[in-house]
Formats: sequence, structure tokens, C-alpha cells
Amino acid sequence: MSNETTAHTDLAKQTLGPIVGNRWAQLAAGVVAMIVISNFQYAFTLFTPGLKAQFTSVPYSEIALIYTLFILFETWPVPVAGYFIDKFGIRNLMLIGAVLITLGWVGGGMFATSVFHLYISYGVLAGTGAGIIYIATVANAIKWFPDRRGLAAGLTAAGFGGGSALTLIPISNSITSMGWAGAMTAWGIGQGVIAIAAALILHHPPKGWLPKDWVQPKAVVQTRKEFTAGQMMSQKEFYIMYAMFLMVCTGGLMTTGNMSQIAKSLNVYDATVMGIAIVPFVATVAGVTNAFARIMWGAVSDRFGREYTMAFAFALEGVLIFLMTQISGNPIAFMILMPFVFLAWGEIYALFSAITGDVFGAKNASGNYGIMYTAKGLAAIFAGWGAAALAAMYAGSFSVPYYIAAAVDIVAAVLALFVLRPIIRKRIAGEK
Repeated sequence: MSNETTAHTDLAKQTLGPIVGNRWAQLAAGVVAMIVISNFQYAFTLFTPGLKAQFTSVPYSEIALIYTLFILFETWPVPVAGYFIDKFGIRNLMLIGAVLITLGWVGGGMFATSVFHLYISYGVLAGTGAGIIYIATVANAIKWFPDRRGLAAGLTAAGFGGGSALTLIPISNSITSMGWAGAMTAWGIGQGVIAIAAALILHHPPKGWLPKDWVQPKAVVQTRKEFTAGQMMSQKEFYIMYAMFLMVCTGGLMTTGNMSQIAKSLNVYDATVMGIAIVPFVATVAGVTNAFARIMWGAVSDRFGREYTMAFAFALEGVLIFLMTQISGNPIAFMILMPFVFLAWGEIYALFSAITGDVFGAKNASGNYGIMYTAKGLAAIFAGWGAAALAAMYAGSFSVPYYIAAAVDIVAAVLALFVLRPIIRKRIAGEK
């Protein structure tokens, strides 16, 4: 081990202390913060029956718009937040995010008397706060783990994808006992307090720091340059990656936000599993597979390469999404297939964050991945409001939206293998 690497290793703990300067403690704090914000996306479907019952004159597509707005504000303001995180550090932005998610659910639960009020509280406030926390923690993992970028991004994203597995059934029970508004208020307060605690730990590594015995993964090419946002957006591979992210986001987001309505359209909504309603049960199991997907596929991509992993996972997702259209009236098939849909979908949040760091550098990862992450916001327009409106045209059936999602998943798989991989490797091989 060289003296330079030793100095770099010691620098983090000497500068930040034994806890904050420990990259595994940083990763753990990021995962906790992600678990906190996971409910804002994945528990929405549990609130929809209560919202429909309270706002009886409001079409479901307008209630689904709450979810769409949440995703939009979770993604589109993120490039600005990412820029400020890279420039001024992570802690202050994390605290702002924690306050916003608290106001979002507490305000929605205590004061919302119309769907429009929820557009502001749940959509705008909670969405913006969750987006700040999301991009801050993912980019922090990329900066601390250049040697295991796929795994670190996967573990962090797993907190978001799988954290809800710990809480969906308790939230469902809270809604049953307290009503949707009471549950939203109580959980909003608790989640806000935990997010503030995580914010006080998170910190970027000191300038010049490298992990001990750092070795670049052999299957992964990494740029030697540090691209600004403008430089990144001048590269054609950025637009290919953005289009792929947009494509593969759609099916999973649509399933997440509309699971209750999809279950109704498949005639399985009233089924129970071990005395538990099928939707919260399946959503909980899917949360586990969603989380595992991010860790598993992230680690696989460190070993075999991002593009090969993308091609296989995206093609598998396309097949599984199509199969969802073939299981009407079969609750057992719904219970088995749905978790596999998320096993093949959840990896996108590990793979796209990791490859953004690989291809465009880690220094500006918060801002750069923030721009990439806006693809999720565009996908949400179709996945939330658009899919619900299209389903309404077909007597509530989500078959047509699912056909579209399956097709674009296959296209993304082809792009990863035959277009993106050659372009990235040619450009990085030619760097001086």
C-alpha cells in the first residue's frame, strides 16, 4: 500500500472524525434517509381508497395526479439541488429536504380539504424534499465508493425501493385505525425527525481522498475527466442514457402508483393473503424484491459491466410487464408475478446513478445525476395521470399501458447493448 493511499485513507477520519469520516457510516446514514422517503412514493396507493371515499366527485385520474406531481417535483428541481449540494456541501440541503417532507405529509394530513391542497403539500413540498434527499444520498455514495460504485448506489437506492417493505403494512393499519389524514400526519412527523438525524451525519469525502487499496473494477470503464453539467449534455451518450431511463421508468412507476386500481382491473383486489388484503401484502413483498434488485444488479454490474446488466434486466422486465396483462382473475399469479416485476425494475436507480458517475466523473455527480434523474419525472406523466386516463378509456383496464411499457423496455435493452456500450467505450478509450 502506497504512502499516498495511506494519507488519503487517513484524511477522511482525520478531517471529519471517526464516524462521519467512515464511508460505511456515510452509506448507512444514506440508506436510513432513503428508507424515510420511500413511503412518499410507495405508500401513495394505500391512501387512494380513502381519498376516493372523501373526494367522491373527483375522478380517479385527478387523484392520481397527486402521485404524478410528487414524482415531477421529486425529479425536476433536483438538478438545481444537486448543483448546490456539489457546491456548498450536503448537510444544509439535507436539512431543507427533511423540513419539506415533514411539511408535505403533516400539511396534507392536517389541513388538506381538497385534492388541490394535496397537490401542493404531497406533490410540491414532499416531492421537492424527497428529491433533495434522494440525490444527496445517491451522489454521496458514488463519491465515497469509486471502487464499488454499483453496489454502493444499489444499497442506497435499496433504502428507497425497499424501505417501504418495513412500513407499508403498519401504514395500512394506521390508515384503518386513524383514517388517511391521521396516518399521514403521524408518519410525516416521525419520518421528518429521522431525516433530520441522518442529515447531521452525511458529509462528502475530503478533496483528494481515495479509499484504501482502491482498484477500478475490470469490467467497468471510468472516465478520467470530471464533466460539468454543460459538458455532459454535449455528449450523445447522455441523451441515449436519458432516453433509456425514461423508457424503463414507466412500467414500474405505473405499477407503484396504481397498484390498487390495477388489482381492481385484474379482478383480484378483494383477495386476501393470510388475512391481509392482497394489495398491501403484495406491495410489501414487492418492496423487498425492489430493494434486493438494486443491491443485486448493482453488484452484478460491478462484475460484468453496466451495459450488459442493463440489457438483461430491461429485457426481463419487458417480458414480466407483458405477463401482467395475462393474469386477470388469478390472485395467486398476481401475488407471485408482481414481486418479480419489481425485481427486474428496481435496478434502474442503481445502474443509472453508477453509470453516470463512471461516464461523467464523480466530482459533479449530484448535479449530473440530478439532470439524469429528471427522466423519472417525465416518465411519471404517463405512469401516473396518463396511465390512469388511458385505462379509463378501456373500462379501467391497464392492459394497453402495460403493452406500451413492455415494448419500450425491450427497446431500452437493445439500446444498452448495441448503441450505448460501443459509444461509451470508444470515447473513454480515446481520452488523454
